[in-house]
Amino acid sequence: AGSLIAYVLEITDIDPLKFGLLFERFLNPERISPPDIDVDFCEARRGEVLEYVRQKYGERRVSQIITFGKLKAKSVVRDVGRVMGLSYSDCDRIAKMIPNELNITLAQAAEKTPDLKRALETEPATRQLWEYAGLLEGLSRNAGVHAAGVVIGDRDLSEYVPLCRDSKGNDIVSQYAMGPLNDLGMLKMDFLGLKTLTVMEDTLTLIRQREPEFSLQNIPMDNAAAFGLFNRGETIGLFQMESGGMTSVSKQLDVQKLDDIMALIALYRPGPMDLIGDYIQRKKGLKKIKYEHPLLEEICSETYGVMIYQEQVMAAANRLAGYSLGQSDLLRRAMGKKDKEKMAKERASFIAGCERTNKIPEKKANKIFDLLEKFAGYGFNKSHSAAYGVISYQTAYLKANYPVEFMAGLLSNEINNTDKISVFVGECKRMGIPILPPDMNRSSLKFTPEVSPTWEGPLRPEGATPDAGRGEDRGAKAAPTLNAIRYGLAAIKNVGEGAMTSAIAERERGGDFASLEDFCSRVDSRIANRKIIESLVKAGAFDFLGRDRAELFACIEETLAAAASSHRDRASGQVSLFGDLPTAPVARRSHEFVAWTEREKLSYEKELLGFYVTGHPLDPYAHLFASGKYQTITSLGELDDRAAFTIAGAIAQVDRKFTKKEGKPFGVVFVEDLTGTLEVVLWNETYVPVASLLEPGKVIAIRGTVDKREDSVRATAQKVKLLQPEAAEPPDEVNGNGHAREAPRVREDRPITLRFAAGIGAEELRTVREILASSPGAQPVTLMLTRENGSTVRIEAGDPCRVELTPAIERQLAPWLR
Repeated sequence: AGSLIAYVLEITDIDPLKFGLLFERFLNPERISPPDIDVDFCEARRGEVLEYVRQKYGERRVSQIITFGKLKAKSVVRDVGRVMGLSYSDCDRIAKMIPNELNITLAQAAEKTPDLKRALETEPATRQLWEYAGLLEGLSRNAGVHAAGVVIGDRDLSEYVPLCRDSKGNDIVSQYAMGPLNDLGMLKMDFLGLKTLTVMEDTLTLIRQREPEFSLQNIPMDNAAAFGLFNRGETIGLFQMESGGMTSVSKQLDVQKLDDIMALIALYRPGPMDLIGDYIQRKKGLKKIKYEHPLLEEICSETYGVMIYQEQVMAAANRLAGYSLGQSDLLRRAMGKKDKEKMAKERASFIAGCERTNKIPEKKANKIFDLLEKFAGYGFNKSHSAAYGVISYQTAYLKANYPVEFMAGLLSNEINNTDKISVFVGECKRMGIPILPPDMNRSSLKFTPEVSPTWEGPLRPEGATPDAGRGEDRGAKAAPTLNAIRYGLAAIKNVGEGAMTSAIAERERGGDFASLEDFCSRVDSRIANRKIIESLVKAGAFDFLGRDRAELFACIEETLAAAASSHRDRASGQVSLFGDLPTAPVARRSHEFVAWTEREKLSYEKELLGFYVTGHPLDPYAHLFASGKYQTITSLGELDDRAAFTIAGAIAQVDRKFTKKEGKPFGVVFVEDLTGTLEVVLWNETYVPVASLLEPGKVIAIRGTVDKREDSVRATAQKVKLLQPEAAEPPDEVNGNGHAREAPRVREDRPITLRFAAGIGAEELRTVREILASSPGAQPVTLMLTRENGSTVRIEAGDPCRVELTPAIERQLAPWLR
């Protein structure tokens, strides 16, 4: 981005004059090595770029670059501790004592951290771990392919460097990493596939369906609605801004211009992160801004006296000591490498230059040099910060002004990641954007904007206004807006893009599907097989037929058999006398089926779609979340490491484990609320008292502490409590007669389904029978038995086994109520 030629040739959209970028940071006469050229491409089309380069320069002159993962301070402590058999908590405790500083060594960590030094002196196991870790620190841990690096030669690369195939045996990769290739003088390019660019391109495609002239080049760079997202912490989907820590800082910063976003991106990294508080205080006028020399004010005023860009270090050497910008870049590089011998020579040269150019005394020049040396160690490339900042702002603009199209683009690029889909769906709910369930007659392959069936008028996001980016007249009246997102068929688990592409093509050719029978007869069963159709039914993609999902599911086998017979008849030339007449909808047949419980229905939705569509297990507890008694899972990302919290949520998964050293049981529970999912560790003393209560679907309250590791958030529980629906009713709520509202009752005729794995024993059946006999009632019981071959047998238990499913009985039957 620092090259005006690159801007004029439209290689980059960043104007270096507008942002004050230095060409010498990119290329200068003093620079020996060729410049690094970083170009980000739409992730979906990066392969096309690589193929173009291979065709242009020759297959054997182009390769990707190997990368070696190193055993750095924290990772080597965790790896060695695991091999030594230390507990996870001990390894985690020791690793967290190591400061979050870029490239910090074990020796530096022991010197800087009093708690760590004390542990090494008093804990023999920790001392031994440290000794072993020191022997392995810095060694290569694994080999991989660099995410972006490509090397290009003027002849066959094997004449310069050894080559190999990647681990999958597909692409040619250099056996030299970036550093040695640079030492050889090889030309390196960074072709990074950036998913955000794909999201933006998909969003623009959707916008241009109704605004053909829309262009990001024409949007205003001062949109209040866009800045509002940063200041309210609504940063999900915003480039470089999605981590909990970044969200928290953006709320504190009070973003008012693009420069604020650029500074935030430069500061939120190991090293300069310690300056964030100082930067915010200076920006808000809470701390006085001081400069060591008046010339530094013109260099650092845009960042309130905090030197955060590498270009500022270069400019300071240029203005204060009379260095050329090329010499300034060499000084910056030397400072970054911390070569003591070279730095001593540079210091003398800098001090002499300050005296010669600006009559700066030696003592003051020394102080300024120390300041530059400190900042040069972690300063960020302003060209990168400008490029990232612009993309971050553009994503914010799209989200604030075209929320439906933007969120549809986000969702479409995570169709194979149900966890991410769940997060984005939660964000859509917060934004008031309905997510419409999949529909075989309305859904596209990906997520698409649609007018909700309940739409009653135009919708414009708060703070959003017509502007040039939209090609709108600012005085024009807002047009009706698409306000919902239809779930994409390819995002349904177990379905696949190929099968749905074929089904959509058939729908476009022959019209909407009139029934399940119609679908099966028109779509090739070799493409849309039984498993796919079962997943579609469970996900609700055939709900438009108005039939119960369980009923449709029960008739799939018969429907597929009839469709197969029809296909065979057509293939053999047997045509019905009425074959040329238009096909009428197939009459509905009545099938015996066992209705799914609400829990089963919701469980299928969660499994296949990544979120609940027709309801949520936490719906009966909604008032608890509204009361503010519990924090949301997404809000935990804004807390400090080891901060206390209290949440409530439904158990999604339980992993029961044992400690390696003592064999004590503990648990890892995945809990979800209306905003997200959290992994929680229950160590032995917390786990044992509640182990029997921990089952998927149960709703629990957890008091614990945050466990932050880089940008991931986990938790450790101190206390766990089971919540019952009746206990969730507010104590002060009353019914129409003025009496306290009774706990919700289960419908008496609701069938109970108990599921048994293959190899069930007589003792297990006897236990279930005794539980049922202890609570006779009106609810029928069905047994679903799995055979060794995987098939399922359904048995109606009969009137003697009818039961009243009280909360106590439900707890006892929990292992079979899956």
